[in-house]
Amino acid sequence: MGKVTVITSGKGGTGKSTLAAGLGAALVRRGSRVLIIDCDAGMRGIDLMLGVSGELVFDIADIVIGNCPPDSAIYPCKTVPELYILPAPQNVRDKVSPYIMKQLVRVLEKYYDHILIDCPAGIGTGFQSAAVSAHRAIIVANAEPLSVRSCDKVRSRLKEMNIPSILLVINRFNERKFRKMNVFPDLDAVIDRSGVRLLGIVPEDNAVASLTQRGEPVEGRLKAVYAFDRIAARLDGVHVPLED
Repeated sequence: MGKVTVITSGKGGTGKSTLAAGLGAALVRRGSRVLIIDCDAGMRGIDLMLGVSGELVFDIADIVIGNCPPDSAIYPCKTVPELYILPAPQNVRDKVSPYIMKQLVRVLEKYYDHILIDCPAGIGTGFQSAAVSAHRAIIVANAEPLSVRSCDKVRSRLKEMNIPSILLVINRFNERKFRKMNVFPDLDAVIDRSGVRLLGIVPEDNAVASLTQRGEPVEGRLKAVYAFDRIAARLDGVHVPLED
């Protein structure tokens, strides 16, 4: 049975979907078969990041209403073998209910080592559907006050849903900008304020943003890719120090 991880954030713009794409590729490099489920109905973007948008015919809503079997709506990422995507509906009104989502994921997890669920930002509609099946959650935040403050609400909702493992990734971290902002004395203060155990820190890396915008694989000798690989190892239970 695959491990199901929901990737969420308290506010938009934290780079949550980029983390999902980068982490998915990193888990594949570790020998896993990985499915990314895009649950951001009406705002889907993982298909663009993985370069499969031109091939889409069906999405997760088509499975639910019986337009196609599940495998017809799951698309392989041609540039990263063993990485697959189940796209979100184009329209918000077609979002999947928590009950149906849970049943679907329980079927799909038999065929993958990891399922990553890209959750809509915030705790509004769509949050529960994305998180209901998760064995663990990753909250993605930037090292700035609004993003960090929102972690508390997300963490509380995840705990209410009895998700046993809740982890934090600080994304797009730029030390120079962090010090210039002069809000938190150090990263320990950011982690303490979030109230979530740290899983990893991904440095700001414009090259990764460029790759995802072009639908190219998130790989190569890049700072962020190195961070994705370390986070993937920790998710697989390998002891990797948090600091290099």
